[in-house]
Amino acid sequence: MRIRKFAAIDIGSNAVRLLINNVIENPGKETQFKKSSLVRVPVRLGQDSFTMGRISPNNMSRMVDTMKAFKYLMKVQGVEKYMACATSAMREASNGEDLVEMVKNKSGIDIEIIDGKEEAAIIASTDLNELIDKNKNYLYVDVGGGSTEFTIFSDGKIVNSRSYKIGTVRLLNEMITPETWKDIEKWIKAQARKYKSIAIIGSGGNINKLFKMSGRKPGEPLSYIYLNAQYQFLQELSYDERISELGLNPDRADVIIPASRIYLNASKWSGAKKIHVPKIGLSDGIIKLLYNREKEELEQH
Repeated sequence: MRIRKFAAIDIGSNAVRLLINNVIENPGKETQFKKSSLVRVPVRLGQDSFTMGRISPNNMSRMVDTMKAFKYLMKVQGVEKYMACATSAMREASNGEDLVEMVKNKSGIDIEIIDGKEEAAIIASTDLNELIDKNKNYLYVDVGGGSTEFTIFSDGKIVNSRSYKIGTVRLLNEMITPETWKDIEKWIKAQARKYKSIAIIGSGGNINKLFKMSGRKPGEPLSYIYLNAQYQFLQELSYDERISELGLNPDRADVIIPASRIYLNASKWSGAKKIHVPKIGLSDGIIKLLYNREKEELEQH
């Protein structure tokens, strides 16, 4: 048996995450991926990027410090391979490339800026296949701070996918036009029409939190009715109450409401009654991608 360590850095619009996984290789058995540690730093790059079009000097220096810290954490944990991916906030910032260079020079970490399609493809390379019932149809909804990826799965395969510039940080800053909502509604309804029934698979920090708050067992789906009731309840509480009474992190207490709204609309427009929350995301996908790439290279030599 061989235990190795791989890491993924996910630079989102609301937070930056470092996931370190133990990759357990056992001859004759399937490789296991077990979470070793997860560190989340609330550097809200989207706040700058979406409102000012560039990342502020303060957040640039916070990003450099975060990456230096991640570099040390990976070193002490014995990580042998890592990949750092940045999504919509850095993609849209006019100085996104400058920040990539600054991080590289000061911390030695290489950041890859990926687009929505790549993001959806990386996430789809996770354990989704094991979670998806080949005989059912799903609308996969990944809500981020700056964008949301919608992917249709049927017969266990990706049929269609779209990325929209709608995310929790944008919604908080009231940057979403009614037209964008209409476009999403039109797209989801057109896709859902092709199937007798459809369920939702939700991913992202907010739906994971909502699932945790529900007290349901892993594998049990959330219902549309529960999510709607939770959405109304959260709206009745003030931001301070959501922190003090529900124990939410300050950078989660505001974005959880707009995130719920996206999931609820996706459920309503697709006719889905159930929302599955498998607790996977970009970080998990990055680690799988790293491992599979290495495997392919070895097989070629």
